Amino acid sequence: MPTNILIVEDEEPLTLLLRYNLESEGYSVESVARGDEAETRLREKVPDLLLLDWMLPGLSGIELCRRLRARPETERMPILMLTARGEETERVRGLATGADDYVVKPFSVPELVARVRALLRRAKPDHISTLLRAGDIELDRETKRVHRSGRELHLGPTEFRLLEFLMQSPGRVYSREQLLDGVWGQDVYIDERTVDVHVGRLRKALNRPRQPDPIRTVRGSGYSFNEMFARTH
Repeated sequence: MPTNILIVEDEEPLTLLLRYNLESEGYSVESVARGDEAETRLREKVPDLLLLDWMLPGLSGIELCRRLRARPETERMPILMLTARGEETERVRGLATGADDYVVKPFSVPELVARVRALLRRAKPDHISTLLRAGDIELDRETKRVHRSGRELHLGPTEFRLLEFLMQSPGRVYSREQLLDGVWGQDVYIDERTVDVHVGRLRKALNRPRQPDPIRTVRGSGYSFNEMFARTH
């Protein structure tokens, strides 16, 4: 059974963005837009992780978090709070109320996904999503294998990490510098054009004649995993 995540957020565009990226990670995602509705929903079913906005209609996220920590059924449920409040005193208040982590808007979606994964790893080691799926491509983090249309692809370690990084946020454009930091690490000093070499190798492994290329080149900017490919295949 896939890991279930509940999003409690009243900004619909943000909810759609989070749902799309988390579902691309293999999670089962549900959402509600009001704090009081979330409280009712959480009495019926407890998710594996809660993404909770601070400011909500009906019942504030901070009050909902406090109530959830007072209930035996939800006292250990991982809660990641989303908020526009970036002051240190507010972060301390959120964490003191019972949130396990705290992300300030606007935030990086890959960073948020990484924080979700880290929270689940600590709270529910058996519930980590190991499969990434987009279009006809499937990447297994555990076995380090990649398949496209049922055909196993043979990728080098760097190409595997590069594909994994891009698939986490379809449609997002990454500069070469961002890809170097995300795939190679911030402490590695290599030429940015190295990214082009590995993208070329990845494309060669992914694509057969007449197959659409899932890697999109954005002239002057960088690369992204084609969002339309992920949606339509």
